[in-house]
Amino acid sequence: MAQGVVDDIQTLVDINRRIVADGEVLPAVQLKDGTRVQTGTVAAMLHNIGLYNAGARGEVEQALRLAVPTLFKVGLFELFPPQEWIAGDNPGRAFVGRLAQEHMAGLA
Repeated sequence: MAQGVVDDIQTLVDINRRIVADGEVLPAVQLKDGTRVQTGTVAAMLHNIGLYNAGARGEVEQALRLAVPTLFKVGLFELFPPQEWIAGDNPGRAFVGRLAQEHMAGLA
């Protein structure tokens, strides 16, 4: 599996499942490079940013942390660099931006 992508895709399945109706399943898909990524990660991240902004921490922070490698893999941080996430007055978005910077530093 590509470096930085969550090896246990079941972890993201469990996190992302929280945003869909009971009985619905978000599939994992295989990218052209062979990496498997969990669909719904962007939607779950947006949901979790809302929870973070409402004061949730702990489990929400961990869910956001686990999403970052997949978000890198699908190109989200190429479109919106971490610095843009950190700028502004949205604490959840800034948290994700800082996590993205940490992730980048760990890959260097």
